[in-house]
Amino acid sequence: MATAKSPWWKSAVIYQIYPRSFQDSNGDGIGDLQGITSRLDYLADLGIDAIWLSPVYRSPQDDNGYDISDYCDIDPMFGTLADMDTLIGEARKRNIRIIMDLVLNHSSDEHPWFLEAKKSRDNPFHDYYVWRDGNEDVPPNDMKACFGGSAWTWVPDVQQYYFHQFSVKQPDLNWDNPKVREEIYKIINFWIERGVGGFRLDVIDQIAKEPDLKITNNGPMLHAYIREMNRHTFGGTDLVTVGEAWGANVDNAKIYSDPSGREFSMVFQFEHIGLDQIPGKEKWDLEPLDWMELKKVLSKWQTGLHGCGWNSLFWNNHDLPRIVSRWGDDGKYRVESAKMFATLLHGMQGTPYIYQGEELGMTNAPYDISDYRDIETLHIYRDRLAEGYAEEDVMRSIHAKGRDNARTPMQWDGSKNAGFTVGEPWLKVNPNYLQINAAGECNTADSVFAYYKALIALRKKYPIFAEGDYQLLMGDDPDVFAYKRTWKEQTLYVICNFHAKKLNEVIPEEYRKGTLLISNYAEQGSSLKPYEARIYLEQRN
Repeated sequence: MATAKSPWWKSAVIYQIYPRSFQDSNGDGIGDLQGITSRLDYLADLGIDAIWLSPVYRSPQDDNGYDISDYCDIDPMFGTLADMDTLIGEARKRNIRIIMDLVLNHSSDEHPWFLEAKKSRDNPFHDYYVWRDGNEDVPPNDMKACFGGSAWTWVPDVQQYYFHQFSVKQPDLNWDNPKVREEIYKIINFWIERGVGGFRLDVIDQIAKEPDLKITNNGPMLHAYIREMNRHTFGGTDLVTVGEAWGANVDNAKIYSDPSGREFSMVFQFEHIGLDQIPGKEKWDLEPLDWMELKKVLSKWQTGLHGCGWNSLFWNNHDLPRIVSRWGDDGKYRVESAKMFATLLHGMQGTPYIYQGEELGMTNAPYDISDYRDIETLHIYRDRLAEGYAEEDVMRSIHAKGRDNARTPMQWDGSKNAGFTVGEPWLKVNPNYLQINAAGECNTADSVFAYYKALIALRKKYPIFAEGDYQLLMGDDPDVFAYKRTWKEQTLYVICNFHAKKLNEVIPEEYRKGTLLISNYAEQGSSLKPYEARIYLEQRN
């Protein structure tokens, strides 16, 4: 358990659900809230403390729910507000909290605010969004949207451009307008009153954008806005809050997650996630992982936030490929490498996040382009072909980094469509569901699921996982990622072979003096098998 002074989320493990891909209850091929409720016992057995729920609000689904048309209602494809209340209540019975995913940088272009905003410049909702004057054929500047094309779209009725960092159907909200902020605080408090356990805040570091200066994240008013939001909503509560901040570095992460509680509990930062792309290029421009740099980056964040901030620990989410396919081995050593990545992450200080199916060792799914549904994937396919890239190279990038790798339906069992739906799934099921599924994993003592369950239990049993400091060991070793955690009279040694080869006589005896808490192989001295991982606990009197 956490110490008396520690918030509950410091010793917690959070599980992310992508609702449309988790469990379908009505046969329409789309996961829903009743489906999630039906699987709560599975999650309780795993041992998680909270569920981060990707957006389930009303939405035209241009970007799978990250384009919201009503923040205070549930999209019919997922169910009703009553279904949400049931999920919150049933989860609470199992000591699981529900974390809502708030998209506050932009809304859908079908939100009532925007429908009004584009009617005229005098409309009171016009200033809820970011507009600039210009000529129809000459955008205000050359800024590009993340999903391709210009970040500016012309509206003839008002003879102005609106700004959108993502899809043309996701106009950016104008946080400089105090009325917008007031509306947002009402939305947050609406969900607090319904009993949610916290919030994940989508691309929150972009709310204070300055498009005239081509500033998208870390704008000058960012922290002032976040602190105002905190004061008017979740500040002073025990709710967990995590901000998605692609532009975060250690210094501003300390501000976001300062223990004073003026902003958030923690942030998602992505420095480690960009280590397998060509520097200065897009994520599609592939480069082998510089894994020595990975050691440096993860260690920097561990030491940099210790005692003055808090880390979010993750390999996977709905926007990222499966880690076992990305940096592990999803063939011969799938089970071993999946367990190694889990060990490496869960031994660190911070709050671990498990993305649905990660606890099963689910893999990427290299589909044909016709099988993909993700807007980003389809745009990059079109744009790169138009730019002259070879289709083979474009597909190689999509297979490696496409977001639908994470969005294939949850693999529950070996029945049709992996037990996800009795209908036609909205996205093709990964064909390997016959070999990788929850039914098989939960009934196997040495499965990936069993290993995650054991890691979660260790975090709850030993406060050192949440409280201990961090020191990188064997920093120059080209194959081993090892570190130690120290707290009071205890030391944890975490040792991982990051590669598919046996390493002879590499672990110093000093690291093996304690009790072996967990390993993905039967222990055999100082050598490490392919992708082997161990955690030792040394107790000093």
